[in-house]
Amino acid sequence: MEPSVKRKRGRQYNASRRKEAAATTRRSIAAAARELFLEKGYVATTMPSIAKAAGVSLDTVYASAGAKPVLFRHLIETAISGADDPIPALQRDYVREIQSELDPVRKIAIYAHAVRLIQTRMAPLFAVLRDAAQSDEDLHQFWADISQRRAANMRLFATDLAASGGLRSDLTIEQAADIIWSMNAPDYFLLLVDQRGWSPEQFESFLADAWTRLLLPDKERTPLPLRERG
Repeated sequence: MEPSVKRKRGRQYNASRRKEAAATTRRSIAAAARELFLEKGYVATTMPSIAKAAGVSLDTVYASAGAKPVLFRHLIETAISGADDPIPALQRDYVREIQSELDPVRKIAIYAHAVRLIQTRMAPLFAVLRDAAQSDEDLHQFWADISQRRAANMRLFATDLAASGGLRSDLTIEQAADIIWSMNAPDYFLLLVDQRGWSPEQFESFLADAWTRLLLPDKERTPLPLRERG
């Protein structure tokens, strides 16, 4: 009886170690791929170069991360989620925090903070995706899918603001969603942070202030000081 129990525990331990090792390998591949994509662009980055940078075999890259388009999509999705694996929008912590918050000003502040963190991770990769999408039909479709997904999520956010009494009476939910969608875009972040030298913190403060002024009724429009946000 005891030897059988020990063997079972040993198998569980070995399986756990293999799983941990596989996750470590995937993270190493993802980190190497991200660095190369940002340095060289999508087309010039090859799978053998990713394998070399990650210190693994080419077969390991394909087995762990898939082909180049799959790996690149994974980088985008995990950058959006802020985790090793993609997380659906409604399951992300900041979305749940927004949904449980009653104050529309705080809802906006929470989301502006989340956008700053997401775009710091994702916007540089999105610039690579935008360029690659011009010549790769699959990546073009991926770019369009993300844009549409953002638009749908912004409608949910605008609906949530309206339900809390935090939307101007002269704005429809669709108009509010489009305003948020346009200003949380990776391109918008890159324009102000990369090209105009804003800090990510300045960008967050600007978003919270601008959305508060643009979207909320007069009585709700006093924005929170930056130090109180997230």
